[in-house]
Amino acid sequence: MFPFFWDPTFVLLIPAVLLALWAQVKVKSTYAKYSQVGTRSGITGADVAERILAEAGIALTDDPSRHPGGSACRIEAIGGQLTDHYDPRARTLRLSEDIHDGRSIAALGIAAHEVGHAIQHSRLYSPLMLRNIVYPVCNIGNYLAWPLFIFGIILSIPSLLQIGIMLFTFAVFFTVLTLPVEFNASSRALRALASGGFLTDEELYGAKKVLSAAALTYVAAAFMAIMQLLRMLILARGRD
Repeated sequence: MFPFFWDPTFVLLIPAVLLALWAQVKVKSTYAKYSQVGTRSGITGADVAERILAEAGIALTDDPSRHPGGSACRIEAIGGQLTDHYDPRARTLRLSEDIHDGRSIAALGIAAHEVGHAIQHSRLYSPLMLRNIVYPVCNIGNYLAWPLFIFGIILSIPSLLQIGIMLFTFAVFFTVLTLPVEFNASSRALRALASGGFLTDEELYGAKKVLSAAALTYVAAAFMAIMQLLRMLILARGRD
């Protein structure tokens, strides 16, 4: 995601890299553990997604475009592992096959989390709406910031340095804004799983462990982005 070239400021990234590696290990090990633990209810991830959507007043349909706002949603099974996500543009909940058809604690927890994003969309949850608005600019900043910054250093053009920093600041803003969106979706998921009786108290503890591990990856990404921005600022100041 980010270019790495050696200079003394590189040491700033070491804690962020270690946190990112630990987060990846944590999420994979936690998922592996709880994907093997079945639930007493015996329902699938797709089943729990449908029921939570219904309880939230969100219609399940093959054509969400026929419904206003976020009042309708579609569920699709996709390939891969931990590829689950909610697409607000298509108003589609995409669940990997292990989650869509799975009957484990992990499957229900992850499915409910993605439904949490669909509910955020339907309720016009402000951090999600803001993230969707700024995404195009932040995405451009993520890809162009470092090339412009490096060219600015090589060619000794201060304006390129400043543009690179400005663009990367948008990318950092996006990663930080993602945190409340993800935390809120997990909170909604756990409340729905508990109130709907889909998981026992013991099973709910396992689902919380899975979602907490997944949230750690977003924390690691935000920390990495912040450290990269700090590195940029130090390098630019050294060119003054």
